[in-house]
Amino acid sequence: MSFLDPSALTQVSGMLLRARLIVEGALTGAHRARLRGSSVEFAEHKEYAPGDEIRHIDWKAYAKVDRYYVKQFEQESQLTAYLVLDTSASMDYAGEGLSKLRYAAYLSAALAYLLVQQRDRVGLLPFGQLDSGGYVPPRAQPAHLRTLLGSLEELCERGGAGDASAAAALDRVAEIAGRRRALIAVCSDLFAAEGDGLAVLRRLQARGHDVVVFHVLDPDELSFPFRGLTRFESLEDERVLLAEPESLRRAYLRRLEAFLARVERGCADSGVGYHRVPTSQPVERTLLEFLETRARLRGGGRTWSS
Repeated sequence: MSFLDPSALTQVSGMLLRARLIVEGALTGAHRARLRGSSVEFAEHKEYAPGDEIRHIDWKAYAKVDRYYVKQFEQESQLTAYLVLDTSASMDYAGEGLSKLRYAAYLSAALAYLLVQQRDRVGLLPFGQLDSGGYVPPRAQPAHLRTLLGSLEELCERGGAGDASAAAALDRVAEIAGRRRALIAVCSDLFAAEGDGLAVLRRLQARGHDVVVFHVLDPDELSFPFRGLTRFESLEDERVLLAEPESLRRAYLRRLEAFLARVERGCADSGVGYHRVPTSQPVERTLLEFLETRARLRGGGRTWSS
């Protein structure tokens, strides 16, 4: 299966086209890679092809045969989704590819595109942007999608800033969403979210919301590949450390492993969906893995439900 290198997406003009390419790449990549299943059982369906309306995909058929088919649209109750995007300074880090912020924004754009194609309502809430026009209320119209994607592009151009409060952003989502079940998708490196942020995620899940975390990390952060005397600069508080990486690697990787284990265990214990996402992984693959996981968990129903 062939996916775009994440860095190639920066060469694509416009967030809308990027989102469409990611979504169509994920869906067509899946049906090309899996050939199991009986075509007779689904003779009344048309196999998905680029350009078909995503909202017509039969997710029950997909769960049975691992291939995408489109059908006549069946009326579903409308879902409300909130995309919670980490825009803190640490998200600006980029090793050899996309910054974590751009990767998270492209993934958020693809999720928004998919949701609106299914006639669901989707909104955007960036960390730390609550009082500066960053919040985009959830709606389902195509014109609204363009507004939301424009906000994502603007956030990428502005770059990350400060030490954003995940807990404050998630509390705001809880306040806005109320008791009506919603999908809440968080894209973050979680450096500002452990502790209070995870506690809010648990509360949201306990209230009946459908919460999923995309833990976006650069490969450098996962492997600490640095060699020779290196200058390390904190993006959050401007601290600087000049050191030989070899003297730090073992302790760093041990602390990282403990951090990842705490986050993953905390999500699992509270029923929050968790996906660890290196920025070297094609965005289409991340979306595909998310959709496949949802289809399995829901036994073939819609990949998300209201």
